[in-house]
Amino acid sequence: MSAFTAAILTEGCKVNRYESEAIAEALEKAGFIIRPSHEDCDLYVINTCTVTAASDKTARQTVRGLIKRHPGAYVILAGCSVQAHADELSAIPGVDALVGNRHKLDVITAALSLTAQGRKTGTPIVSVPPLDGCAFEPMTITRFDRIRPDVKIEDGCACRCTYCAIPDARGPVRSKLPDDVLREVAGLCEAGCREVVLTGIETGSWGADLDPGPNGERQTLGTLLSAVNDLPGICRVRLGSLDPSVMTPSFVGRIAGLACLAPHFHLSVQSGCSRTLARMRRRYNADQALAALERLRRAIPGVQFTTDMIVGFPGETEADFEETLDFARRVRFLKIHVFPYSRRKNTPAAAMPDQIPPDVKADRAARLSALSDETGGLLLDERLAAGLLADVLFERFHGDFVTGHTPEFMEVKVRSSVNIRGREQTVRLTGREGDLLLGELI
Repeated sequence: MSAFTAAILTEGCKVNRYESEAIAEALEKAGFIIRPSHEDCDLYVINTCTVTAASDKTARQTVRGLIKRHPGAYVILAGCSVQAHADELSAIPGVDALVGNRHKLDVITAALSLTAQGRKTGTPIVSVPPLDGCAFEPMTITRFDRIRPDVKIEDGCACRCTYCAIPDARGPVRSKLPDDVLREVAGLCEAGCREVVLTGIETGSWGADLDPGPNGERQTLGTLLSAVNDLPGICRVRLGSLDPSVMTPSFVGRIAGLACLAPHFHLSVQSGCSRTLARMRRRYNADQALAALERLRRAIPGVQFTTDMIVGFPGETEADFEETLDFARRVRFLKIHVFPYSRRKNTPAAAMPDQIPPDVKADRAARLSALSDETGGLLLDERLAAGLLADVLFERFHGDFVTGHTPEFMEVKVRSSVNIRGREQTVRLTGREGDLLLGELI
């Protein structure tokens, strides 16, 4: 076939980002030329998100805007919003195909079919089967444009938190086979990758659906990390978002000595109030979450934490919110990503009484964000006081300066007219500018 051009627009999480990269590589193998999404292309793929009501709205706006700008291009919609709202999205004029989350690489089949027919028919191809009993879909990436590429090791979620629509959009827990994970990570390291993020929808559940390993040991995220750590020439490894309940004494004991693992964890605590956590149907209370964080701090010197928190959950009183503020002060997160509660249709929380007014949610979000800025700044000041040398993996070149992160995920800005993106170098820390550490190259 003639070479058709294609672009991919990605919304949402690290898993979506990884899947878009895998789709791009598969499209190239099928003969398509991949271009940036702002360029004119023959075909566009929009990989959608449904984590909040705003995500679904963004998906619809993106689709309509793209069709308006490129009325003659083929448009394929994929991902979570498609899985959840296929009928609504298929009714948008100009949409040519919809692909759900069971077989996301059906995007390639749809792309080949559309370009072969030579014209837009007005009747979209729909490939959105149910997710019951589905297996992990094999996909892989062999190259990376970002300095810290993601590797998807798990899909689906069994948590059933009362606020969340993702289990219905992603299906049951399913894991990438350990040999496939090791092969992919090893390949990226051999290609020059200095840091990789192992991620999933519920990353901590990796292995729950797998048979025991060769020695009869149950396969868990801990056993996988141990195997990754043993890879020759392994790069630094980070983990995607984790539930605090994963941090059991046995898990922490297993990972504490792994040389490859970065001393930084993103733990989705969601609230610091046990009463709110119970209504959210999380797997822990505030005391258990705090114990997990303290366990990690004892086992891994210098470890830092980032987190997600929801404010304004139905029934959250001012006293409940004050408990969350107190929890955050005690933990001292490097960064809190604050989300006002988003009402999701067909979730238990949507029908709960005592829904919180938008202005109250906005006020609580602002107060928790301000506390995040305060505690994050204190941690950066403590890092400056503890020692002026830091290893930094540089990720962005801005023309006259570069920025990157330390192993603890503190962002550092260094003046440089040379593009050292992708290099890890020792930096002498000189000060702080807001949420950035300042430094100079040695």
